[in-house]
Amino acid sequence: MGHHNDTAFIPLSIAVLTISDTRTTETDTSGAYLHEALLHAGHHAFGRMLIKDDIYALRAQVSQWIAQPDVQVILCTGGTGFSDRDSTPEALSPLFDKHIDGFGELFRHYSLLEIGTSTLQSRALAGVANRTLVFCMPGSTGACKTAWQHILREQLDNRTRPCNFVALINDRHCRTNRS
Repeated sequence: MGHHNDTAFIPLSIAVLTISDTRTTETDTSGAYLHEALLHAGHHAFGRMLIKDDIYALRAQVSQWIAQPDVQVILCTGGTGFSDRDSTPEALSPLFDKHIDGFGELFRHYSLLEIGTSTLQSRALAGVANRTLVFCMPGSTGACKTAWQHILREQLDNRTRPCNFVALINDRHCRTNRS
């Protein structure tokens, strides 16, 4: 666990995207969890959307968000498995300027402790696109809790030491607000 310092918390603007062919807004417990968790942590919800698992529709929506200066983080849930319809990594990986390899590795580490070797079937990934952080996690609510509680909550908190992702994206946010 990271250590916190005494600086003021900087809330981020975070969008939540659920990728699913079977869920509706009413049955989307994973997107609901991420939305509530980010608000509880003190961040701002830019928006929440549910989209079908389609490479081009998914890529178009995330591209639209990463082009908006007000979106600093995108949390995606779903489409990271191995079924024929799971296409989140194929859709979003080409958009990344840099991959955050450690996110998937660390997610699978924590997931191993919870679900055993079934974690091999997760293709959780993350990257930076236009200075927007994009985190892609499995569609189960348990997986979203694992990612938020063990990784994202701290890495999206500017007080976490020795380092966090806020400085990387906050510079973009400050520049666009000055113009």
